[in-house]
Amino acid sequence: MINRMVEYQRDLDAVFAAVADPTRRAILAALARKPATVTEIARPFPVSLNAISKHLMVLERAGLIRRRVVGREHHCSIEPKRLRNAAAWFDHYRRFWEERLDFLEHHLVTRPKNSRS
Repeated sequence: MINRMVEYQRDLDAVFAAVADPTRRAILAALARKPATVTEIARPFPVSLNAISKHLMVLERAGLIRRRVVGREHHCSIEPKRLRNAAAWFDHYRRFWEERLDFLEHHLVTRPKNSRS
């Protein structure tokens, strides 16, 4: 149980670190539209192919993309499972805070007028 929790946290850390970079977020957005080769991915960016390859390695290590080698070409596609896990983590805390803020609002609205200072 503890190992799974540690592994889950490590996966989330890798995902959040990977998506912290705007170039990597742009790459993910492009791959969400359609799979592409490394050269196709690099085309719109004003950086070297080597720099894009490094970004792709970070995304790959985080489990956010899958790379398939066909001859000399590297084909990349998005791997959504880890993004869904991160979204679930955010959703859990969104619900947590919404419940508490709803309770606070209810408390402030329903308390007796003479107790307001």
